Amino acid sequence: MEVGYDRVQEVKKFDESKIGVKGLSDLGITEIPKFFVHPPETLSNLKSSSNCTGIPIIDLSNINSDRPKIVEQIRDAAKTWGFFQVLNNGVPNTVLEDTIGAIKAFHEQPVEAKAKHYIREEGRGVMYTSNNDLYRSKAACWHDSLQARVWMSPEPAKAEDIPAVCRREVVEWDDHAKKVAEAVMGLLAEGLGLGAGKFKELTFSDARVFVGHCYPYCPQPDLTAGITSHTDPGIVTVLLQNQIQGLQVRHGEEWLDVKPLPGGLIINIGDFLQIVSNGEYRSVQHRVLANSNNDPRISIVMFFNLAKWKGSGYYSPLPELLTPQKPAIYRDFTMQEFNQNFYGKGLDSKSLIDKIKL
Repeated sequence: MEVGYDRVQEVKKFDESKIGVKGLSDLGITEIPKFFVHPPETLSNLKSSSNCTGIPIIDLSNINSDRPKIVEQIRDAAKTWGFFQVLNNGVPNTVLEDTIGAIKAFHEQPVEAKAKHYIREEGRGVMYTSNNDLYRSKAACWHDSLQARVWMSPEPAKAEDIPAVCRREVVEWDDHAKKVAEAVMGLLAEGLGLGAGKFKELTFSDARVFVGHCYPYCPQPDLTAGITSHTDPGIVTVLLQNQIQGLQVRHGEEWLDVKPLPGGLIINIGDFLQIVSNGEYRSVQHRVLANSNNDPRISIVMFFNLAKWKGSGYYSPLPELLTPQKPAIYRDFTMQEFNQNFYGKGLDSKSLIDKIKL
């Protein structure tokens, strides 16, 4: 950085303006602020390096009649990819379109309308902000987010706290995403040789966080990222997005672009599920490129985590999956350790897994 440049002050000034990157984009800026510029080692490999056609696509239309086949497909995708896209998932297209439209409408409001929701306080029921890890990361990313902790958090969102422009759609999406996640979790559990209801019994779908991301037009997309490479910390993530590409998934040593399919929902495995499955399922790195399109990229993410920890206060690989031939490869960990690892730094990949691996 140039002499006299005060990064901390510039970040603080941006945050206190509550303008977000959407506001900067709407101002017609031609250069991004310096604290959004990423180091050369991050920028050097942002292009897709794979000719692969994409992540596995799984049709759930015959989830009952073809269940063994679908269980096998999902098990294989979770073991080898950590990502897959589900079609015929039971959610009407009108709901998908309305949810995307409502989040887009929220982000396209005037700055003063959004600013009253802008707050930077982890654990709040509803929070609108730019870069959840703005003060913890080495470089900011080009996205804004509306977050709602819709269930089982220290301060869960009240429906009346969700901005009116998208309130109905957020509440409705929570219900639909939960049904999809529970159906997929049942298949994932069966893929481990467990009962279909095992993950629901363990409250793996009871703690949910809704996040509506907006990736507006970026005038210098080669200098920054939409979201840097990371793995998700929880059980599974359900992703709904509009038709503007940007998501990339790491598969082996390659990065590949993920093409959103009409009516499709993307599911990915989180670090927590990798741990409790004793490494049978894999969380994998993914990232989002800065948006070079004039239209904003909208993505709606629902993170699922367990609500009730075991009575001992510790969690570890599920005992049902352990044998003398396949002993635990991760040690016990606590909720406090889990939370401190996530909130104590910027986004990263598998840092908790690395810490607790035996």
